[in-house]
Amino acid sequence: MRALFAWRRVLGRARAVLRSAITTFVVVTLTLWLMPGVAGADILDTLNLVVLVAVVGAVLRPLLLLGITALGGWGAMLFGVITQVAVMVVALRLDPANRIRGLPTLVVAAIVAVIFAALLDWMADAGSDDTFVREARLLMRGVRRRAARRSGAPLFTLRRPRPGTEPGLLVVQLDGVAEPVLRWAIRAGNLPVLGQWLRSGSHSLRRWHTGLPSTTPASQAGILHGASRQIPAFRWFEKETGKVMVSNRPRDAAVIERRLSDGRGLLRDGGVSIGNAFGGDAATSLLTVSHAALPGRSARGWAAFMASPYGFTRALVLGVAEVFTELHQARLQRRRNLQPRVSRSGAYLALRPAAMLLRDVNVSLIAEQMARGVPAIYCDLVDYDEVAHHAGPARPESMRQLESLDRMLGVLERLSPEAARRYHLVVLSDHGQSQGATFRQRHGETLEEVVERLTADPAAGPREPAEEQGRSAPAPPPVSAALLVLSSGNLSLIYLTRRTHRVLRAEIEQTYPRLIPGLAAHPGIGLVVVGDQDGPIAYGPGGSHRLREGVVSGQDPLLPYGDRARADLLRHQEAAHIGDLVVISAMDPETQEVAAFEELVGSHGGLGGWQTDAMLVHPAAWTVTGDLHGPDAVHRQLIEWLVMLGLREPDRPPVTAGEPVYASAEVAGEPLADRPVVGGQQPGHGRTTGSSAGAAGGGPLTRSP
Repeated sequence: MRALFAWRRVLGRARAVLRSAITTFVVVTLTLWLMPGVAGADILDTLNLVVLVAVVGAVLRPLLLLGITALGGWGAMLFGVITQVAVMVVALRLDPANRIRGLPTLVVAAIVAVIFAALLDWMADAGSDDTFVREARLLMRGVRRRAARRSGAPLFTLRRPRPGTEPGLLVVQLDGVAEPVLRWAIRAGNLPVLGQWLRSGSHSLRRWHTGLPSTTPASQAGILHGASRQIPAFRWFEKETGKVMVSNRPRDAAVIERRLSDGRGLLRDGGVSIGNAFGGDAATSLLTVSHAALPGRSARGWAAFMASPYGFTRALVLGVAEVFTELHQARLQRRRNLQPRVSRSGAYLALRPAAMLLRDVNVSLIAEQMARGVPAIYCDLVDYDEVAHHAGPARPESMRQLESLDRMLGVLERLSPEAARRYHLVVLSDHGQSQGATFRQRHGETLEEVVERLTADPAAGPREPAEEQGRSAPAPPPVSAALLVLSSGNLSLIYLTRRTHRVLRAEIEQTYPRLIPGLAAHPGIGLVVVGDQDGPIAYGPGGSHRLREGVVSGQDPLLPYGDRARADLLRHQEAAHIGDLVVISAMDPETQEVAAFEELVGSHGGLGGWQTDAMLVHPAAWTVTGDLHGPDAVHRQLIEWLVMLGLREPDRPPVTAGEPVYASAEVAGEPLADRPVVGGQQPGHGRTTGSSAGAAGGGPLTRSP
């Protein structure tokens, strides 16, 4: 009884009921006013309708939620919208005043009311995520109560489940956020959640170097599986099968994951993958590209989000508003003649609201898994990356997306007391982005056209021109062509498709004598890397660099790309299915701008600028045991932390050729008693494998007192 009538609980319920009543009254009034031919009625009739909507919703929503849970996947998505409309249709049909007649008119009125409700809730919650948090808390408490009943607890209890005491690890990837961009936004005060963690001393921010290629699939192959060398770019050609592989295409991602997986991925032992390219050997994969399926019936967070008035319907309405926002922002860029810029129409108009919807869905799924108490969760949030590709990585539109991601971290922090474990939070990115006008904008032709011009030779026979590749939905290129150009940001792989082996410099020069010197001399190209009998050679406009020996002839073409360029290029040459030629665009030494071979103003994939400068936020008391060079090193560091938390036994993988041996080492340091963690006891120190580089942040989700 004390729990039932506690003043905080009563006050919270009263506020929720009052807000719901006011919202419904305004929505119903506006809907009736807009509908043609609706007879007027006094305020008492409208209040009666408000009560009716509340009663119908209380009866129908739980029943419809059961149906949504049973459907799962696309059925849940479609039925979720229908749920909101159905509640309003039934209420209007039962209206004693009988002001709206006919099923078509009822449906139209219900849709209008649902849209008004979504917009009104958004305006009421502007600047806060209170409603989202309330809904997520209800979901988490429901999940934990069902789990308690399965373990023999009473059928009904008013008490909130106690916070968990066992440790857990939650890794949130902010896709495409460069460390310099994040640090600048924190210093500007635009990221209050991350800023508070750093300023309080509970967390540390550090940079890690992605290496080449600086793409999400390569980074996640390394972070989740420790096998980044399996992926040479965002898209590539496999001579053995004659296929072009595109890593964000589900059927290709499934094939790639089978190559990556050795059963020792980051998320083995009961972990969960949410919104990633690959699963990391997770027990459960939700919205993961390689699994190509929407969440099923077991994912209650998916069903709850779809059925909630503050879930899918609200996101759908706001997504439409996001499209108009995007059109307005693109128009402002054109009016101000802001440079560099690219077209922001077409498929991108759908990508931006889809990324916003996916963010809210992912956080709901994270909340559910935290309530279930899974040991490790890895989730990718893509909002910033999608906007930055077309707006620019440091433009206002992109920074607003970064601010929204910071708010989501705050939501997870507020939800942590409801979790079945005390989750430590790691925030990292998979790569950064570099800005610049595109290669075609600068030079009036695409790289494919340059290659076609340099290889034009009547003796070589007719060739079809290579097709330009789009980032998100590339058309299959003509594999029948003698040469194939596949670009990923300012990195491009060129294949001689009629050779079944890796073609070395001598054979290329014999077949296409103008190709290598012509590419190296082009003002838009900074590096051309080709294999040779004595090891790979990087050619530039004024000289060459033998990568294995470090011998430079003339002007070193690697100088603009930094001290790590040689190691990055050497390692990239060992990747599976590497191109016969590797081309990287030139970089402006003053502005650090690069020229993407795709039509993207913010790009990543190659070298130059911030694209290789990823970030990592982790608890300040946690030890990073080596240089953070490459995603495989981040994988090893995360494994060490899982071992430290007692969530994993130390791995002793077999040593493979070409890989360094990492000896076991005792983790030294003081216990983490000086910082609170999400929900319980501080982890002890265990044995770890690897003197590896890498970093991940496992900081507390609860704020330091």
